[in-house]
Amino acid sequence: MTDALDTAEANARHAEKMKQRKTLKEGLLATKKDGKGLVIVHTGTGKGKTSAALGMVFRHIAHEYPVGIVQFTKSPDWETGEAKLLRRFPDLLTLKIMGEGFTWDTQDRERDIAAARAAWEAGKELIRDGRHRLVLLDELNIVLRYDYLPVGEVVDFLRDEKPDWKHVVVTGRNAKPELIEIADLVTEMTLVKHPFRAGIKAQKGIEY
Repeated sequence: MTDALDTAEANARHAEKMKQRKTLKEGLLATKKDGKGLVIVHTGTGKGKTSAALGMVFRHIAHEYPVGIVQFTKSPDWETGEAKLLRRFPDLLTLKIMGEGFTWDTQDRERDIAAARAAWEAGKELIRDGRHRLVLLDELNIVLRYDYLPVGEVVDFLRDEKPDWKHVVVTGRNAKPELIEIADLVTEMTLVKHPFRAGIKAQKGIEY
């Protein structure tokens, strides 16, 4: 009998606690806006920055919202899993793969700068237009880190020219403080363990 009473008392306390929490959450929600176009930054040394951004891309596609993607470092010669899947939605997706590959592969700073500039111009066009509801600037942080583009130019554009209703997602390590400052949502992926350190190469379906 004692165990049954203890269980009933615990359940009653739990129900009262959840009731109070529900009231608190509903009150907090009532103070929030319905929505706005966000600047979202995924950065940090951990894996998953682009993968998380692609989750938002596929949510948009599922709701039949058009999406634009510009990939700043991936090369058109790379056959990634995301590119294969994204090309199945030509009516809802604009995909521009405009990188030259890894900077240590090109070994040509001027060429890298030219590729970054071309990709940024393509990104601005997608952001300005009246069609795409979300634009993913994949690995833009990388080209900003190497000063291939002026961070001030990027920040000014996102702050002053992005339509209020449009979401822009920026990925890549070492996000600049200026970009973090104007962002609405910033997530830092933290590296705890990575198989590469154990001698395991990048694998299809995991890294690409």
